[in-house]
Amino acid sequence: MGRTVILASASPVRQDLLGRAGLAVEVIPVRIDEQAIKDALVEEDAKPRDIADALAEFKARRVSEKHADALVIGCDQVLDLNGRILSKPETRDEARGQLRELRARRHALLSAAVIYDGGKPVWRHVGKAQLTMRSFSDAYLDDYLTRNWESVRHTVGCYKLEEEGIRLFTRVEGDYFVVLGLPLLEILSYLTTTGILKA
Repeated sequence: MGRTVILASASPVRQDLLGRAGLAVEVIPVRIDEQAIKDALVEEDAKPRDIADALAEFKARRVSEKHADALVIGCDQVLDLNGRILSKPETRDEARGQLRELRARRHALLSAAVIYDGGKPVWRHVGKAQLTMRSFSDAYLDDYLTRNWESVRHTVGCYKLEEEGIRLFTRVEGDYFVVLGLPLLEILSYLTTTGILKA
């Protein structure tokens, strides 16, 4: 019987990506005050990359404490706009303001994954993608949010590249899976190297 692999994330996209790659995972979401953790790390002048890594590790550790016999994958993603982190908007007005701020500018998405085994971290990776938004009109922005708010309201940056959000961009540099919130290739490589997945 193979090892139990737990995904410490509520993201259906992450679960779907791993499942389509042939990795069966048990999903155990972790309830944490992400904003409080981010705020504390920002106060300590932590870099966006380190914040993404810390949030992913926090989730993996939390689940691993109760499931030490399983392999636990913790994940998180942050949006870095010139060193400043943008969090998921809580209202449509906040989303509109964020998208106006991102308009015609370049930002980075940092997708972190930390794997715990036996209650200890054994692997970590932070993938980075650079995205450039086009100079869309306010009218398009309002129509976009009207059409897509229910789908994108829980996403950092308020867009999904796999949906209409792709129309907001002129350039995407980096791994598509990182944009979706998971350094998938690196995770699969680690799991194959360690024998969790067959080579």
